[in-house]
Amino acid sequence: MKEMELKYGCNPNQKPARIFMKEGELPITILNGNPGYINLLDAFNSWQLVKELKEATGLPSAASFKHVSPAGAAVYVALNDVEKQMYFVDDVELTPMASAYIRARGSDRMSSYGDFAALSDECDAACAKYLSKEVSDGVIAPSFSKEALAILKKKKKGKYVVIQMDPSYVPEVIEQKDVFGITFEQGRNNIKISDALFTEIPTQNKTLSAEQKRDLLVALITLKYTQSNSVCYVKNGQAVGIGAGQQSRVHCTRLAGNKADNWYLRQHEKVLTLPFKDGIRRADRDNAIDVYISDDYEDLLNDGMWEEMFMAKPEPFTKEEKKAWLATLQNVALGSDAFFPFGDNIERAHKSGVSCIAQAGGSIRDDHVIMTCDKYNIAMCMTHVRLFHH
Repeated sequence: MKEMELKYGCNPNQKPARIFMKEGELPITILNGNPGYINLLDAFNSWQLVKELKEATGLPSAASFKHVSPAGAAVYVALNDVEKQMYFVDDVELTPMASAYIRARGSDRMSSYGDFAALSDECDAACAKYLSKEVSDGVIAPSFSKEALAILKKKKKGKYVVIQMDPSYVPEVIEQKDVFGITFEQGRNNIKISDALFTEIPTQNKTLSAEQKRDLLVALITLKYTQSNSVCYVKNGQAVGIGAGQQSRVHCTRLAGNKADNWYLRQHEKVLTLPFKDGIRRADRDNAIDVYISDDYEDLLNDGMWEEMFMAKPEPFTKEEKKAWLATLQNVALGSDAFFPFGDNIERAHKSGVSCIAQAGGSIRDDHVIMTCDKYNIAMCMTHVRLFHH
């Protein structure tokens, strides 16, 4: 297949719409459903992310994409008991591929609602069963087991988008994009992200463990496919806070840090033991948790409101309790798609347990950024690589 006609472009008024190859065949096979313009943007960007993560780490990798930016990304690391509970997968078969996607989606379940999933390896039945229960628009993978495909074809009344990607496909080295009738052309961003970027460490703390290097790889590769400006917090091979598309880098750092904090707050015993009624929809449950850990918790716990969600009225999660819990968050990695211009980014990162950083360097205030890292014993790499993506 050389081209594919689409229902419409980004919006219904944008017609006609299609994807096509200037040379050769499209590297995808549509196994189910009818993908739209944004579906395919998410599919192709997320596939590149998981392909690079697998190449860099050797681990099965997954991403959860929304509106051409990752809501989450992760490599396979076995889920511990707390993670199984916070992701509501105590009774789910946890194969490596299923685990990677559960962790990618678990980064920010609110943002992953209606996502496009990407898998670096074959979609097995366990992963398909999990996908079948979540609100998701589609999935791209290099292959699907017979049982997995049968499960996914039943999702969304048979309309769930399933795309098989040719893993051997290599795009042209020059890419083009039309904006306002004007064609832009550039070389593809083919830079390989590897731990070879982590050799220049100007901070007093120059030690990076194998786990920290893995997490910095996850951060930087995720950033490569995130709308800039952007930063990414990672823990245990999982992006736990992504801040993208902000004009100010410190706003990215705050946004992503707040998401990382929320991810960690969800592991507190008060959240894990919320007495939800049986039959509560997943989306309603996730929204309730988001409100419960926020400053607006009274909106959920007021009389006449809590009865809709819970069997008993939960105790408030106080500001003091949240502060004490967040103080125990440690060993978080942070990546930035360009240099940090001021130490305020490091101050905010420290509040979310950051112990290592990878950033491009090259700011006239590098000395202040390094000094702030030294204040908190943070190891920081200067990669000299900028990862802007638009």
